[in-house]
Amino acid sequence: MLFKNSAYLIGLLGCTLSVNAQTENISKPLNDTTRKLNEVIVKENRLQLPFSKQNRNVSIIDREKIKSLPVRSVSELLSYVSGVDVRQRGPGGSQADISMDGGTFDQSLVLINGIKVSDPQTGHNMMNLPITMDDIDHIEVLRGSASRIYGINALTGAINIVTRTVKTTGLSANLFSGSSFKKKEGNGSTYANYGIQASGSLALTSSSHLFSVAQEAGNGYRYNTAFNNQKLYYQGKINVGSSDYLDVMAGYVHNNFGANAFYAAPGDKEAEETVKTALASVSYTTKIMDNWTLVPRISYRNNVDDYLYIKQTPDKFHNHHIGNVFDAELNNTVQTAIGTFGFGLEARTERIKSTNLGKRDRTNTGIFGEYKFEPVARLLINVGMYTNYNSDYGWQAFPGLDAGYNFYGNWRLFANLGTGQRLPTYTDLYYKGPTNIGNDQLRPEKSKYAEGGIKFNNDQLSMNASYFVRRIDNFIDWVKAQQSDPWQPQNFSQVNTNGFTLSADYKLASLSQNGWLNGLRLGASYTNLDPSFKTTLSTANFSRYALESLRNQLSGTANATFCKVIDLTLTARYNERISYKNYTVMDARIAFKQAHYSIYADGANLFNVQYIEAGAVPMPGSWFTLGLKAGI
Repeated sequence: MLFKNSAYLIGLLGCTLSVNAQTENISKPLNDTTRKLNEVIVKENRLQLPFSKQNRNVSIIDREKIKSLPVRSVSELLSYVSGVDVRQRGPGGSQADISMDGGTFDQSLVLINGIKVSDPQTGHNMMNLPITMDDIDHIEVLRGSASRIYGINALTGAINIVTRTVKTTGLSANLFSGSSFKKKEGNGSTYANYGIQASGSLALTSSSHLFSVAQEAGNGYRYNTAFNNQKLYYQGKINVGSSDYLDVMAGYVHNNFGANAFYAAPGDKEAEETVKTALASVSYTTKIMDNWTLVPRISYRNNVDDYLYIKQTPDKFHNHHIGNVFDAELNNTVQTAIGTFGFGLEARTERIKSTNLGKRDRTNTGIFGEYKFEPVARLLINVGMYTNYNSDYGWQAFPGLDAGYNFYGNWRLFANLGTGQRLPTYTDLYYKGPTNIGNDQLRPEKSKYAEGGIKFNNDQLSMNASYFVRRIDNFIDWVKAQQSDPWQPQNFSQVNTNGFTLSADYKLASLSQNGWLNGLRLGASYTNLDPSFKTTLSTANFSRYALESLRNQLSGTANATFCKVIDLTLTARYNERISYKNYTVMDARIAFKQAHYSIYADGANLFNVQYIEAGAVPMPGSWFTLGLKAGI
């Protein structure tokens, strides 16, 4: 048993805070230097532009906002981004699905520094990431079909997590503990959790290094939802000569959790899952000529998924999957007098060895080509195509185009056209279980996307208003004809979605140096989705995912700094799903900040709202956390 009484742990944490608060031998501030949002460069693999010149619907969660929000995981952080639908099945992001603009959890692509971390076994493991919140510099959320930029599986959008660049040598740590103060049935112990995170950075003359380690565990929030999570992460940058450099990244995460009602309710009440993910990459950036940059990169992802349908009898419905993905890329950027050209090659191999899915493999070869130019002043156009060959599905081509025109200072009109593809996962194709059966006759999903809108950006205010239409053919969903039948995936419909988004972010860095209010940041966003389904399969009377998408999503955040030492953040999220009641969740964080440490308290779901994000899994009610961050 992890905890007998969370009050004891929180009291112990309070003692720890009072001891660390007296530390004097600290050499540098905890807070990093902040950047203006317009200065953030969106890190695409070939053509890179600052946020202010983007012709796509791109949202940026910058480091300043990440530090202020009352969240512990990337999944929780993304729940504040308009159009992103986070469907969690456990606390602290222990298992979460990510979808965008009414799509399913397999239709969005997740990347770390441009490296794909999508899982060919199942999209349920996509957010099993080795990074902590302190490792992140910013997150780029690109909405819309994006195969032209990132290749396959960016059907409804892409999320690129960009880790921070090491500039100084230092150490930092985050220690926290939390509880719902609710008692477990049976033994009367209190539901609670704790976390310990530490990171170190080393800045040398010709290299820099970042390392982090984390442990988070809890006894859950209801029956059989306990979890235990460990993470390791390293990244290094080594200068080679005057302009070339080598980037190295490696990470590992071990995630064990009770999976009560996660996938096959109500029969999986005693289910347990362990997911172990290792990720590594090496890239080399070199200047072939002054105007030609070449970046070869290789990456590797290993994922082990061990699922017990009934943990007390591990020999019954025990699924053990080992997936290996090897990816090699060659990206080029060439600057010319008539514009910038980006082109590249990609070769990807996906293998799995599974007690349930069998031994499978497939390969993917892609060719990228992009061109960015300004035919007239203030008009920027990007056009390109990704041509793909898959060993199971043959040749496909995915063109795309976007354009933006600056007018009247910082106002920008933009429009884009995109296409995308999502390959069926091995679970879609080959799974065999008591309530789910795969279908090896599935065809890939394909999308067509068009969007237009207007933006405004300056140092204090960022606004976006846009409207999109999207069509997905061969839409894959798990369906059945009768309630007693097993679920089986089918290319059962065409999905047409119209939607619009309004968003704004307003920031005042300093209202008064000597006054009581020293900083203010306000953010709000609203997304409305109107999906329609044209069913092509008459026997599909019940659908698992098609009717779970959001219809209305509204979120707001407010952050203020008082007397230079008190930081207060309030957030609210309203969600309305097609087939589920609407609900509003409010969170808060208050922090006492000094140069080298901060003490914070978080309140999640302040009004104890009862709601569901995925399947039949009720989300935790109110949860309160006390923590300490310190740095040297």
